[in-house]
Amino acid sequence: MEVTFEALREAGIRLPKPIGSAVSILGALVVGQATVEAGIVSAPMVIVVSITGIASFTIPRFNGAIAIRMLRFPILIAASIFGLYGILLSAVLLIGHMAKLRSFGVPYLSPSAPLSMSDLKDVYVRTPWWNMVKRPSFLPVQDQERVGRSISKEIAHNNGQKGVSMKQGDDDRKEDPS
Repeated sequence: MEVTFEALREAGIRLPKPIGSAVSILGALVVGQATVEAGIVSAPMVIVVSITGIASFTIPRFNGAIAIRMLRFPILIAASIFGLYGILLSAVLLIGHMAKLRSFGVPYLSPSAPLSMSDLKDVYVRTPWWNMVKRPSFLPVQDQERVGRSISKEIAHNNGQKGVSMKQGDDDRKEDPS
């Protein structure tokens, strides 16, 4: 059913837009009804395949959607051979692989893995900017402070940035008439 659904999806993409959507919808209905009536698959399986197919369209990034579509088949095969253990084994292998990945020298799952409690304040819930003084520890930077406390004092002392007053409605700039 998954292979048939993917074939219908690819056919719908490659045909002209008005015809492609009609072929996809009618093909899914006809093939789904025929396979259930022939006793090849059960009706709940058709429902699950259609729900996973529709859910795959909710992934906003195209690269992420393609990766999940490609990973779906090996996980499906592992689940059919080993059952729930196959799903768990696939999940462990996938998370292990993501833990080994690095992007620009930064671990892919950071700060969750390797765990850094001080960096978790910006993962699930955003803390206020005044509370985030230090940069994340997994970044290879020389200066660990985001904005030093002296900078905010300097801005307050100079009445704004670069010594320019930041009052509301104060526009000292004049446009060149030429």
